[in-house]
Amino acid sequence: MRKHRTNLMKTVFTVEGPFKVPVYVGKGSRTIDEENLWQFWEKIPSLAEKRGCYAFGIRAAKGSTPGWVGKATKNFRQEVFSPHKLAKYQRFLADYRKGTPILFFLVAPLKKGAPNVSHINDLESFLIQVGMSANPDLLNVKGTKFEKWGIAGVLRGGKGKPNNAAKQFRQLMKMNLSMKSTGGSESTPDPVSEITSDTTISAPEVRQ
Repeated sequence: MRKHRTNLMKTVFTVEGPFKVPVYVGKGSRTIDEENLWQFWEKIPSLAEKRGCYAFGIRAAKGSTPGWVGKATKNFRQEVFSPHKLAKYQRFLADYRKGTPILFFLVAPLKKGAPNVSHINDLESFLIQVGMSANPDLLNVKGTKFEKWGIAGVLRGGKGKPNNAAKQFRQLMKMNLSMKSTGGSESTPDPVSEITSDTTISAPEVRQ
């Protein structure tokens, strides 16, 4: 008997968030409040030392937009707010007059020995492609080759409602999950939600 493929999956990431990133609001603009980032980790100490991937974005009245996707193979505390990453966040934030900066964490399971870095790398590459579909101006450089193909009514198909065949195909492929498309009136698949069976990232409640 052929072994079921789901039994071969060894790394299942869990989604945590969104968490509000502290911001300093000045007279002319706003920036991430670097002096109070320690308070951010104090509120989520259980995540600070864990590994995995993360996504920085903005949540506004019309929905959330990703700005940067990263990975942490040491731990989140050391890598999420490094100077290079902060510069990216500040640049992304400068393009939004309104909205709340947020972070999602995709946490690798705790196991004995070293983390499976290859799986973290694979997840980061996957999330970058998903992020590019949601926001073509994603600030990542590595892995951001934009695909030149699409499927009408399913993925990167442009404007217009999907026909009945496209809808049934999405159901067949379990692609009827909510993520705003980059140019259509219908939703595109949200494969991130498939990482765990009980977690979605649409219209989240921001945690302070």
